[in-house]
Amino acid sequence: MKAYLDLVTNVLNQGIRRENRTGIDTIAMFGAHYKIDLKDGFPLLTTKRVFFNSVIRELLWYLSGETHIRNLRKHTKIWDAWTSEEKNWEVGRMYGYQWVNWEKYTLNPDTGEYRMSHVNQIQDVIDLIKSNPDSRRMVVTAWNPSVLDEVALPSCHSFFMFNVMNGKLNCHLTQRSGDIALGIPFNVACYAALTQMIAQETQLEPGEFSHYINDAHIYVNHVNGLEEQLTRTPNPLPKLKIANKSFWTLEFEDFQLQNYCHHPAIKFDVAV
Repeated sequence: MKAYLDLVTNVLNQGIRRENRTGIDTIAMFGAHYKIDLKDGFPLLTTKRVFFNSVIRELLWYLSGETHIRNLRKHTKIWDAWTSEEKNWEVGRMYGYQWVNWEKYTLNPDTGEYRMSHVNQIQDVIDLIKSNPDSRRMVVTAWNPSVLDEVALPSCHSFFMFNVMNGKLNCHLTQRSGDIALGIPFNVACYAALTQMIAQETQLEPGEFSHYINDAHIYVNHVNGLEEQLTRTPNPLPKLKIANKSFWTLEFEDFQLQNYCHHPAIKFDVAV
């Protein structure tokens, strides 16, 4: 995928070395942006193996709204580094919880008391696409300042929105911070799959995926692996087939990746 390889090249060439909370320096660039046309295939990197099953498991975990990884880790351990058994595998009200259970308080004027309810931002977007596809308000946010001191990791992919043009559903993701070697390949595949799911639900075609990364960074211990990727020739992108079922009934078995031809995996250590 040329857009990703160009991102790696730009950060390596233009980035500056910085310290950060993990203790492992990064080479970072401010304000990276690129677009991918989803008609060209499902954007799963081919210059290394990306574990598609984990991508879909994580996406379905987000959509479940769970504040723990007890069910997720039966299938993938990608979130284990940010919590533990001692914490009962809790991660707090982050990502998926905010997507589908954003807390809303309504004042009862008769009693003077506030009642809490929840907003399913994903369903609201689906409803808006169906009822008013020209709307510019198809927005989902995972960034909730009131919970930052209690979550395992403040949301990196914090804000995304949808747009309908010419019968196609486009998605834009604004990411506050992006680990290019490990996180970004997952983020791209995750949002491409989500876009395809919602497009199917709303009888649209997937359009473009637009991605802005505020702090686009490469950990210094990832440089060698990324330079190895830059020497590899990308293969044609695979296709993602999703069962013809309603959005909220889709399960892991309903996602089928077709014709994924990739180079060998490259191990990158997680910086926590």
